[in-house]
Amino acid sequence: MGVRLIKFVDRFIGAPYCIVLGIIRLFSKKDMPKRENTRNILIVQLWGIGETILTVPAIKALRERYPKTAIDILCTPRNKDIYFNYPFISKLNVVRLNLFSLKWFVLKNWKRYDIVIDMEEYLNISAIMSFYLGKRTIGYSHGTRSLTYSRKVKYNDRQHTSKTFFDLVKALGVRGTTENLEKLNYTGTDKKIVDLALKYSRIEKKTFLVGIAPGAAESSRSRMWPQENFAELIQRIYKKKNCKIVLIGANHERKLNEYIIELIKEKRIRRNVINLAGKFNLRQIFYLISRCNVLIGNDSGPMHIGAAMNVKTIGLFGPNLPVRFGPLNKKSKAIYKDMPCSPCINVHKGQVPECFYGEGSRDYRKCIKEIKVKDVLKYV
Repeated sequence: MGVRLIKFVDRFIGAPYCIVLGIIRLFSKKDMPKRENTRNILIVQLWGIGETILTVPAIKALRERYPKTAIDILCTPRNKDIYFNYPFISKLNVVRLNLFSLKWFVLKNWKRYDIVIDMEEYLNISAIMSFYLGKRTIGYSHGTRSLTYSRKVKYNDRQHTSKTFFDLVKALGVRGTTENLEKLNYTGTDKKIVDLALKYSRIEKKTFLVGIAPGAAESSRSRMWPQENFAELIQRIYKKKNCKIVLIGANHERKLNEYIIELIKEKRIRRNVINLAGKFNLRQIFYLISRCNVLIGNDSGPMHIGAAMNVKTIGLFGPNLPVRFGPLNKKSKAIYKDMPCSPCINVHKGQVPECFYGEGSRDYRKCIKEIKVKDVLKYV
């Protein structure tokens, strides 16, 4: 299902359905079971790559609080590799975002879980599924979907989102907070595939490697720094540091990366820029980014991968706040110009618009355009 169709169905069918479930919830038990009586817990996270990465510290802390409880994940093919090979996760349940797959999973697992924690911030469908999958449910206190939960947690949009996910597990007595992200996992085969591809591109282990991720999720293209800026940045980096530069992204971003390379004026620089969009699966991208000496990207999944892999990461922010979604490691930096119209993105409210200014306006995407090449180069 496309993003627009998912949102349409979720809003006009999911919201009224949540009201009905909320009435039913009034007559059901809301108290949480004791820790020693909790056999299993399900975590629901269906969507974004970056947000999924930010859920992992909370899940690890939950395992420390519930060492004998099965902790399962409900995810999709899009984000399942984020949870790959963590010892504190018992089982991955992978569903597709279509009504048949979601309904079939619910029917197979009806009220199976003692507790379901819904880590989606906005979708009604995750709240509906949580209601049917769990005897007790925990979720955020905003929106119609909150009517379905046994216990509600306030969404604090003035802190890092990893801490906001952590607030959900605090409802079960988990203590502490998020300070660092968990390193993402890949296989030996993933490593070999990437190493061979880099070697074919004449990139050795000793090569100074700059990773650039110029794309963004399809739900909000307004987060993208202009292509010509990336091209100029690449030229200026290369002139300061003899290096190789890899452009990272999904397969649909391959043309975007090719266009950036075409904007580079000098042939000798273009020869040292390699477009790797669509060449690797998600786990392989984890390792590829770990090979980088520095990563530069928009407010998107690759930026969070860089932070999780402990790479020096520079995140570029326009319509969203770095206090919420900045790269979370001490080596990293978020660049943000505080514009009057920003933030216009509020994920937890379902507000992910394109720019309020028309495409023909000189103010179109001005929040992200206000970041200059020299601002980024300073931190590089």
